[in-house]
Amino acid sequence: MKKILIGLGVLLLAAVMVLVYHRFTYPYGGLDNYPYEPDTPAPDPHDGLFTSGHGTMLFNGDGETVELDIDDELSELIGLPSGRYTAEYCFLTGVLPPHGSMPTRYDVAHELSLTADGKTVVVEVGIASEDGSTATVGTNMVTPERIPLLFSDSSGKRFNVMFIKG
Repeated sequence: MKKILIGLGVLLLAAVMVLVYHRFTYPYGGLDNYPYEPDTPAPDPHDGLFTSGHGTMLFNGDGETVELDIDDELSELIGLPSGRYTAEYCFLTGVLPPHGSMPTRYDVAHELSLTADGKTVVVEVGIASEDGSTATVGTNMVTPERIPLLFSDSSGKRFNVMFIKG
């Protein structure tokens, strides 16, 4: 009888530890797109045509797929094929220990994940300074009207490829 009570005690302790861990690890109930500011609604997914000097992104408003049409230069920077094709996309938080990057709403995203032909790439989103020495990443970089992809050249200078809705 004593072994059964000890076993039940250990089982109860383990259950409490799992519940406490889950509550502090996922304070909003899970890995869904929880709001940046509590009690604010998430923005609607991108919809429509976004253009840049290197191509277009056509969003259909489903929050999952985008039709890319990119040139060779952007293709090389991103690591996906050039031309026109459909890709899956997801905005990400950036690396957050212990889980890494997690899906989030675009207005607080640090990264954009693109998947095409079984290949997934992650591109930083943010705005580079005029001289390329610094960049701002995070809250309000991606808006309903712009998606700024952020890259570094071989010397380490930062630059943008800005997609504007239009």
